[in-house]
Amino acid sequence: MTDDVTSESDAAFWDARYRESHRIWSGNPNAALVRETAGLAPGRALDLGSGEGGDAIWLAQQGWEVTATDISQVALDRAAEQAAAAGVADRIDWQWHDLGASFPAGSFDLVSAQFLHSRGDTMPRERILRAAAAAVAPGGVLLIVGHSGTPHWEHNHHPEMQLPNPDEVLAALDLPAGQWETLVSEDYEATRPAPDGITITHTDNTLKLRRRSAAAG
Repeated sequence: MTDDVTSESDAAFWDARYRESHRIWSGNPNAALVRETAGLAPGRALDLGSGEGGDAIWLAQQGWEVTATDISQVALDRAAEQAAAAGVADRIDWQWHDLGASFPAGSFDLVSAQFLHSRGDTMPRERILRAAAAAVAPGGVLLIVGHSGTPHWEHNHHPEMQLPNPDEVLAALDLPAGQWETLVSEDYEATRPAPDGITITHTDNTLKLRRRSAAAG
């Protein structure tokens, strides 16, 4: 019962958020996704928290077959319209999921979680990311990009709320020894405009892991 209430309230929150304007995000792919997928052979990709579809559409344009999921049906409908306009509708499967309660089926050559955060504590992020790791096919890549430190959207009103650095994200994944290779683990400064027009400087991080194939031991 609690999970159902949480799912309904989170979905309603994000649907309302997306209805506030015609477009919330830029429509461009996240820079870390572009950077870290350079050189990867296109295959099957899973985009967690796909929003208005910028990442999923870009991946499809690069030749990936994409499963994209979000908790907001408003965002998914908007993303599907953009994919059709971009000519890649047939390469993307849009799925509604509350990732704390359900998860897309299958295995993927790339699983991407870009800024998969939620205000408050309603989203079990660590459990979701462990499910993301389990969905990576042998030889595939898990890419997690997020914020570090105090959430910039809180304006220090809740300094007790902290976001993990890449070492903490890796530890929380609790991956089997010897089955994964760390390709990138780094913090870096980033800037974003706040709703009040002020430019905020904060810390983001990237964790990129490859699941070893059976042949690699």
